[in-house]
Amino acid sequence: MAKEVKTNAMRRLDAAKIPYETVSYEVDESDLSGTHIAEVLSLPDAGCLFKTLVTKGAHGGYFVFCIPVEYELDLKRCAVCAGEKSVEMIPVKDLLPLTGYIRGGCSPIGMKKAFPTFIDESALLYDKIYVSAGQRGLQLILPPEVLIDFVGAKTADLTAR
Repeated sequence: MAKEVKTNAMRRLDAAKIPYETVSYEVDESDLSGTHIAEVLSLPDAGCLFKTLVTKGAHGGYFVFCIPVEYELDLKRCAVCAGEKSVEMIPVKDLLPLTGYIRGGCSPIGMKKAFPTFIDESALLYDKIYVSAGQRGLQLILPPEVLIDFVGAKTADLTAR
């Protein structure tokens, strides 16, 4: 029998006795887009699937933003939320050393260090949302309020629509 994979994000939730569900899927290296993942998971609404993006502020601090996969960050709105003059996406090569996660498998839970985290307010429209479990091909499913509480996130309108 195959041993169940436990990511750092899952271990953190387990340690806090927070219930969650997981769903796995076959990773298509040619298409790591969130909209593709929503299709693979047969989600009726891709809006409940969130991607985790890491930015660096003008003053050198790092910020985490979770937004629906079908949208892009509005960097000006994000800067305002973070109390920065500006924020920019970190280079992909910096993601693993900074967070412990790779592109396509970055979770807002269980990074090497806790960074200020913001979740798009649209998450509150859903009973449950999907976020990366910390590796490609594995998603966590949990109520948005639980995620917000657990990571100490703030909600805001973060996307360019």
